[in-house]
Amino acid sequence: MLSYMNARILFLPIALAACFISSDLSAQKIPAKKQVLASMNLANQYFMDKWPDVSKPIVTNRERPSNIWTRAVYYEGLMAMYQVNPQPSYVGYAIRWGQAHKWGLRNGIKTRNGDDQACGQTYIDLYLLDKQPERIQQIKASIDSMKNSAKIDDWTWIDAIQMAMPVFARLGVIYQDTSYFNRMYLMYAHTKYKQGGGLFDAKSGLWFRDKDFVPPYKEPNGENCYWSRGNGWVVAALVRVLSILPKSDPHYQEYLSDYKAMVQALIPLQREDGFWNVSLKDPSNFGGKELTGSALFIYGMAWGINQGILNKKQYLPIVIKTWNAFEKDCLHPNGFLGWVQGTGKEPKEAQPLSYTKVPDFEDFGLGCYLLAGAEISKFKK
Repeated sequence: MLSYMNARILFLPIALAACFISSDLSAQKIPAKKQVLASMNLANQYFMDKWPDVSKPIVTNRERPSNIWTRAVYYEGLMAMYQVNPQPSYVGYAIRWGQAHKWGLRNGIKTRNGDDQACGQTYIDLYLLDKQPERIQQIKASIDSMKNSAKIDDWTWIDAIQMAMPVFARLGVIYQDTSYFNRMYLMYAHTKYKQGGGLFDAKSGLWFRDKDFVPPYKEPNGENCYWSRGNGWVVAALVRVLSILPKSDPHYQEYLSDYKAMVQALIPLQREDGFWNVSLKDPSNFGGKELTGSALFIYGMAWGINQGILNKKQYLPIVIKTWNAFEKDCLHPNGFLGWVQGTGKEPKEAQPLSYTKVPDFEDFGLGCYLLAGAEISKFKK
């Protein structure tokens, strides 16, 4: 028979393990939909109050119209929030924005720049709610102009995949025209396999932001440079395309495979605090918290969980850990979001970040946050 002391020694590790497991499960508890929506609304209301005039130009180092990509990403998030919490104020704010710009693109219908075309994602959302032809005419004309040319090398940086690729997919679905899907793939494949020698690193499951970061470029610790938000844009693009692309499309499985490779690659790179580094494999290169890349990652993972594509037991704790970190470390009582990296192309841009630092553009970080929150609010307990 075990002595009392020996029994304590034997069973103490088991008790401690049970305690840790219990604590871990508590930390992984699915947040209540009501609370997620409340946080999203708080952050969104802060922004809407700050920008009551949807047509007001954005002034930083220079003046830009408010239908540029940064604002377009915000409206993507707003429309995602509207889908899970259909408040008239949300869709009304988006409609006024489209009307203010006469449903147009920053540089007109001849533009080939994905940054100009990003607004089309929300224009299409609003067209599907109320099929007024003027809402979709100009974005369709812009994409048709590209589709009818032989040039396929426009997406020279991976951000463009998120800005423009879902527009092609959505037009293909609306018009039941596979030529949009075919051109979309040609452009995606050029970026993936040929641009700068290929921006997708199949070995790591991650992407180089553009040709400037393809090896031999290295980060200070000697690792390749995989910028967090750049990879987040690709995750988001793949989610938005896979959400609507017919599974019969000949390239559906490739997109799905790329998506799975990316989210799998991100698992071991998540930090203890729930965030991902701005330089995914170099925590020494501005290793503070950062919201935008992290939000896009959990947006993609949460979507995969909701679709039954990803293993819930494996990915749910990752997503919840990050969302809880946003609630604790980023969301201010007034709705302002801290730890948002401003515009740029690599880890060093807009650094250092902080809880209180206001980025050059507040809109796209909020859009990323709302995209993530919208998917998390769909979790079933």
